[in-house]
Amino acid sequence: MLTLIKEIFIWWNRQTLGTRIHTLLFGKLVGKDSYGNKYYQSKDGKRWVIYKDEVDASKIPNEWYSWIHFTKNKIENVHDLKKFEWQKPHRPNLTGTHKSYHPNKNSYENKKKYNTWKK
Repeated sequence: MLTLIKEIFIWWNRQTLGTRIHTLLFGKLVGKDSYGNKYYQSKDGKRWVIYKDEVDASKIPNEWYSWIHFTKNKIENVHDLKKFEWQKPHRPNLTGTHKSYHPNKNSYENKKKYNTWKK
């Protein structure tokens, strides 16, 4: 019951009730990426994504980014590309999370090449 209430009133929590109904009536599932996001297309060419967890546009991998933005390139029709061993997997933007990059404050203090005039 709580998920239904969230779906009706909270648009940033995955999909709303209107999106679910529109997807059931007009959407054709095109594919799914490694994160669990589902990609849909309607008969008139409209494209959208249903995110698995939190709605964040940086969670779209490169293979699907070109598809969702109607960019013509060689990987548009092949969504399961063979990755080379030197390629890193796609990561969403981690800014503001506990996994974001924070330089060590002590090492930053040691790298200063000037002396502050206030003490």
